[in-house]
Amino acid sequence: TPRAMPQPRCGPNPPQPRCGPNPGAAPNPGAAPNPGGAAPTPVRPGDLSSSTARLGRMADTIFSKIISGAIPCHRVYEDQHVLAFLDINPISAGHTLVIPKEVAETLDKLSDDSAAAIGRALPRICRAVLSATGAKAFNILQNNGKLAHQAVFHVHFHIIPKFDDARTDAGLGIGWKPTPLAPNVASELARRISEAL
Repeated sequence: TPRAMPQPRCGPNPPQPRCGPNPGAAPNPGAAPNPGGAAPTPVRPGDLSSSTARLGRMADTIFSKIISGAIPCHRVYEDQHVLAFLDINPISAGHTLVIPKEVAETLDKLSDDSAAAIGRALPRICRAVLSATGAKAFNILQNNGKLAHQAVFHVHFHIIPKFDDARTDAGLGIGWKPTPLAPNVASELARRISEAL
């Protein structure tokens, strides 16, 4: 039986930004240090190609500031198209955010190239998170739009390790309320989706 979950940390009005301090604010004292106690390393922009110009046209998100190096993060992975770093308000140990460097508010607006880059990097980062935390299970969470609890309007994926429910940082809880799908409704919906591709 699915258990009730607390107010999603990724929903509207989170207690503080998901991935770094407020612009202009002091660094979050609760952020975990890098291995060895080093301070967070500012992320330097990679090859952002056409995204660089788009950054100037869109309102800066905290993620674009992290990509540009204006805000530091606990980086775990970076390549030409993808950046991954620890969430500073984790649901569980190892909670990691994976973002494209391309500026896109929601997944449906992401280019095929950036989507492919995310697809290549995501399994590798998941394996590293599991190895580092000892977790045997995990959730991938990806929200699109305010109604779907997206709080930062730049595409991002949460890797959330799942531990025993006895832990206070057990991981993501999910409430699931399935309803039957009538065959005639399913046929029509499948046809419309296929035609839209």
